[in-house]
Amino acid sequence: MNVRKMMRIDRWVGVPLCAMASGLRRLMSPFQTPSTEPVRSIAFIKLAEQGSTVLAQTALLDAARRVGRENVYMVVFDDNRFIVDVLDVMPVENVITVRSDSLLAMIPSAIAALARLRRLRLGAVVDLEFFARSSALLAFATGAPVRVGFHAFFGEGPYRGDLMTHRIRYNPHLHTTQTFAMLVAALDAPMEALPRFDLVPAKPTDAPVCFSPQPGEAAEVKAILTKLTGEPAAPPLILLNANASDLLPLRRWDPERYVELARRLIAEFPEVWIGFTGARDEAAVIDRLVEKVGQARSFSLAGQTTLRQLMVLYCLADVLVTNDSGPAHFASLTTIHTVTLFGPETPLLFAALTPRNKPLWAGIACSPCVSAVNNRQSGCTNNVCMQRISIEQVFEAVAASYRESKASRARIERAAPVGRDEAAAV
Repeated sequence: MNVRKMMRIDRWVGVPLCAMASGLRRLMSPFQTPSTEPVRSIAFIKLAEQGSTVLAQTALLDAARRVGRENVYMVVFDDNRFIVDVLDVMPVENVITVRSDSLLAMIPSAIAALARLRRLRLGAVVDLEFFARSSALLAFATGAPVRVGFHAFFGEGPYRGDLMTHRIRYNPHLHTTQTFAMLVAALDAPMEALPRFDLVPAKPTDAPVCFSPQPGEAAEVKAILTKLTGEPAAPPLILLNANASDLLPLRRWDPERYVELARRLIAEFPEVWIGFTGARDEAAVIDRLVEKVGQARSFSLAGQTTLRQLMVLYCLADVLVTNDSGPAHFASLTTIHTVTLFGPETPLLFAALTPRNKPLWAGIACSPCVSAVNNRQSGCTNNVCMQRISIEQVFEAVAASYRESKASRARIERAAPVGRDEAAAV
């Protein structure tokens, strides 16, 4: 289902439902006593945005250390479960999915997910959505005695009722990795003291490389590259994610700049091929960009790979250039070097935490204009913040990243002489 349509439903239906559920909670509260039992199972709710799910990795690992990975669960939209499986923090059967292809399919699927959550008799639910009403309602309906999530104190965010036992104030000065980890740490906080939270968040750390191709997967993707490039072995490869169908158009860097960037990289590095990535519905637009590049060493990968094959492709390639979106975070789970372009959002909160990532951000006075507290809405129609990132800046960052990747691969191959495919799995 269209994301903007979902947001409208979340607002116009979610607000009155949250108000009614909050009234019900207040009526029930005199007859309920706070739980004193230790938390033995935790369910996370993170319905959408695979990219930010990667940033929740630290929080998920912390939960697994607390209660055991077999007692950690997660509720996601079905088309977002892929990255949860890649993170491998919990058994695959503990991932509970909700259909999102249509409202008619979503409602019975959500009811089935809720029924399973109630059967689990969970100790705690952690709502990783910032201010979504649907996730707050789902958390409340699970019946879990401990519910942790963000609360809009004094209008510091969209209204979502009063449905959490542990109400957390959203701090826009913490990296998202710290923010998610804080929600899990709040399980130990006395709920009557919140939102005061006497905790110094741990410094965000480098996300571990946790994706390795399965036997044969590298060869499978290499065959796709051979078909598209005509090269018998996987060539040195720089990937450009022009993101033609981005749901937040303000995050786009001008596609014509990707074209010029591709030309410059091909001229600078005669051994390098340029692959344009994208979803199947972006293929026609991406094909036109490749035509504009007008070079034999430029080709389209749009719609040519599954999500898992895309991750394998990241292991084979040297550099990815992308706006702030899911691919930037998927890439952080692999060995690829990344150049990430930020505009309406800030790398101080959302950049992938790996030294292989080079975030570029102009930092103009009105940026960031999109945040958790405004539901990622903006009145801007002219993304000057992205336009201020020049082709020259990106070219220099990509060139440096490519040289670093090349040196890293050379070190690996000197240590254990292997082909490019095998090195991808190291």
